Formats: sequence, C-alpha cells, structure tokens
Amino acid sequence: MSNKLLNIALADDDEDDRMLFSEAIEEITIKTQLTCFKHGQELMEHLNTPNIALPNLIFLDLNMPIKNGMQCLKEIRSNPALRDLCIAIYSTSSSEKDIEETFLNGANIYLNKPNNFVKLQDSVERILQLNWQYHTSNLNKDTFLFRI
Repeated sequence: MSNKLLNIALADDDEDDRMLFSEAIEEITIKTQLTCFKHGQELMEHLNTPNIALPNLIFLDLNMPIKNGMQCLKEIRSNPALRDLCIAIYSTSSSEKDIEETFLNGANIYLNKPNNFVKLQDSVERILQLNWQYHTSNLNKDTFLFRI
C-alpha cells in the first residue's frame, strides 16, 4: 500500500480473533494503526463520523451480530464517500455462496481465517503488501480468494 502508517480497521465479534489479529499485525514489518470493532454497526458508525481518517483497508468478518459483514459491505459500496475503501473479507466461512456473494457485492479480497498465528501473520502482511491499485483494477475470481 505504501511506506507510511497504514490505517487498518477490523470488524469481528470474536474477542479472541480480534486479540490474535492485533498481536499478528503488531509483529509484522509494515507500520500500522489498527482500530477494532465488535460488530458491523460499530464499524459503520465510525465510518460515517464526519472528518475522520478513513481506513486504508478494512478486514470484515461476515458472521457478526447487530449488523453482519455482508450488510456492511453493501452499505459501504452504496455510499459515495466510502465506496472506494479496500475491503478484505476475513471469515471462517469457506462457503462458495459466501465467497461468490462477497465478490459480487464488491469486496476486494477474501481471506479464510488462518488456523495458526504464523499463517495469520504471513497472510496479513502479504495482503498489506499488495499493490491495491493494480489488484483492484484486475479483480477476478482467481485473485479474489487469497490462498495461504
């Protein structure tokens, strides 16, 4: 993305997953500022706050209470002020239906939650290193599903 501090948002209702993600992102070489949200409604309230610095990338869990990830994705893509945000779906679901639906609704990449810390670190670092301008202009199903 760039050499400057990356502003990253994570919306995930699982406290352990948020903590693990926070620890993983602290240990990678890319400088980041992480803001965590417990559910989609919290994320959307933050994104719609006037004069905030929008995140460079949002990691969005699909299965959350109050407002789920799919609802957030659709809301972000329908809002002119937010529609260009990069969104990585970050979910335990490997359902073809979920992958297809998030792709069709404008997510930029889909990452299944890795089953160990080292894979999580590696995946997050590799996603943050993507050239997002190139990645989003050549988006197709093969580049959408991030393989560990």
